[in-house]
Order: sequence, then structure tokens, then C-alpha cells
Amino acid sequence: MSVFVTRSSMPPFEEYCEEIRELWDSHWLTNMGTKHRQLEAELKKYLNCGPMTLFTNGHLALENVIEAFDLHGEIITTPFTFASTTHAIVRSGCTPVFCDIDPKTYTLDPEKLEALITERTVAILPVHVYGNLCDVDRIGDIAKRHGLPVIYDAAHAFGVFRDGVSAACFGDAAMFSFHATKVFNTIEGGAVCCHSEELLQRLCDLKNFGIHSEEEVPYVGGNAKMNEFCAAMGLCNLRHLESEIAKRRLVAERYDTRLAGTEGIRLNGKQPGVQSNYAYYPVVFDGYPYTRDEIFARLAAEGIIPRKYFYPLTNAFGCYAGRPGFDPASTPVAQRVAASVLTLPMYADLPLETVDRICELILEKD
Repeated sequence: MSVFVTRSSMPPFEEYCEEIRELWDSHWLTNMGTKHRQLEAELKKYLNCGPMTLFTNGHLALENVIEAFDLHGEIITTPFTFASTTHAIVRSGCTPVFCDIDPKTYTLDPEKLEALITERTVAILPVHVYGNLCDVDRIGDIAKRHGLPVIYDAAHAFGVFRDGVSAACFGDAAMFSFHATKVFNTIEGGAVCCHSEELLQRLCDLKNFGIHSEEEVPYVGGNAKMNEFCAAMGLCNLRHLESEIAKRRLVAERYDTRLAGTEGIRLNGKQPGVQSNYAYYPVVFDGYPYTRDEIFARLAAEGIIPRKYFYPLTNAFGCYAGRPGFDPASTPVAQRVAASVLTLPMYADLPLETVDRICELILEKD
């Protein structure tokens, strides 16, 4: 049986069946029903955040928040991210400007940020990566000086807290993905957290065809509402979240024990004051006797499927070939990390014996 890079967390079957039972009585399956409203309330309580609204997925949440800020121009972001981040900017009619990353956290490097700001810059869109938080203080200071909103792609950061403050509270808005592969999932889903009731109302309107009320349609919106079955899955999974993260921590600690101190292997560092969600386990092969691709092939031959995550960089995607500004050489740190990083299997129920086997294969010398 193959071991994949992740596996979806699911509640006991009977628990989910009980959670959706009332839907057969109400027949209210979408359009912000009871489960939707309950999940929003429970998430706000868990995250201790301000206004929040749920979406059918994280990508549409990001597109909608860009539209809600009425952005037209250049948005500074990072190429070391999933396709969704860059695509959301482009699909919204804006132009991504790529900032290189910090070599330790793999997040947008604030040292390189300010030099990219011009009169065309309309926002900053950093990405929390692998559960590592961006330097939110320095990014916030730079943004404030230049009067720019900060929208965080927090798809990897649900359940991450810094000094007791959740990732939902940083920036002017934060987008979460609740995709099946995430630490917390609603099968498909997402959310935007913000600090403005006005922005929240616009987001709620935009995700529902621009409809504000039965007789008032102030925006050209789309359909990005989370349905009741997804919300019900979220309610179940949220009850088990802390135990899921605790199990993930044990997996990460086992990897650390087996791989730490190995020359040529760089592990993900610990951030002071940050409570991780152990979303991913990235390993960078830098000076190791075998390349990242050779290790990938070795594991795959044994039915273990890690992921080259993130590779390629989004500024190297073929769909953007020839566009100005899409040049991976302009972000050399990100380019180097992308060419050498491998995310190893990481999920709550991954047997520790399997972790040991993965590490043995990595450390094995020909």
C-alpha cells in the first residue's frame, strides 16, 4: 500500500452521520444554513478573531478578498507558494510582483520587500508556508508606512498561534483553505478573516452573486458559498483538531530525531513563540550526497510518495511564459529552495514505524 504525502483527517463515520441528520429534516442544504452559521461561530471562537465568512474553497476566498479591496495594480507576493496565490492575483486583473523568500522560514523576505514598492503597488500578499509564519511585524510596519493593505494567504497556517494570537488576526485580512489535504478540512472550503464589518459585508455579498438583499444587488458577484455538508464536516473535524495536531507533532518529532544533525539535510526551524500546526514536514537537501530528485525516486520506488512542494515556482509556470516579471532567476533564494526541497509524508495517523522506514531510505548509502 502506498504512503502519500498526506491523508485527509476524518471524524468517526457515525459522528458525521449524526451531524448531518437534521439536514434531512430541514432540507436546507446551502445558502448559509444552520451548519454554516454554527461553523462560523465555532471557528471565530477557536481563532479568537474578528469578522469571518466561509467560502466554498480557499481559492475563491482569495479572489473575493482581492475584489473586495477593489485592487487594481501591482500586488507584491512570493513565488514560493501554491498556484492559487498567483492565479488569484492574475485572475483578479492585478499584476504579481515577486519578492524573494527568507532562507530559514521560506516566507516573503521583508528585507527585500520595500525596494519593490512603487506608485503602482496596491497591496502586499505574503504567504505563511508549511505552518511557518511570515515576519508579520516588519511586513505590517512597511505596509503602514506606504498605506498598503496586507492580505495573508494563510492556507498553511490554520491552528498556528504566535504568543497566543492566531494567524487569523494578522494583516488586514487572512485567507484560510479548508481543503481535504489541510490540517483542518471541510472536504472543500475556505474562509476570510478581517477587521472590518464593511469588508465582511462586501465579501458576503460578493460570494452570493453580489446580492445584498432580495431587492438590492450592488455588486457583480459570483457563487462561492460553503454548503451545509462541508460545514458539518468542519464541525466534526474541529472537535478533533487538537488531538490531530498533537499526533502530527509526534510524527514531526520522530522525523527530527532521525534526521537532525545529518550533514547536507536542513530541517524546518522552530520560530520563537510560535505554536505550529505541523502542516508539512519539509526537508531541504543542500550538499547531501544525493539530490532531492534522487531521494524522491528512491522513496517512490518503495511506494512512498513525497512531494516537491513548492516546485516549480509560480514565476516559472508555463502559462506565464514570456510575461514581464515572471523570471525565477529574479528570486534566487526561492529558486534554490524549490530545486532542493521535499515534503515528506505527514499526517496524524502516519505510523512511527513508517516514519522510521522513510528516514532509513533517506539515510541509506549506496
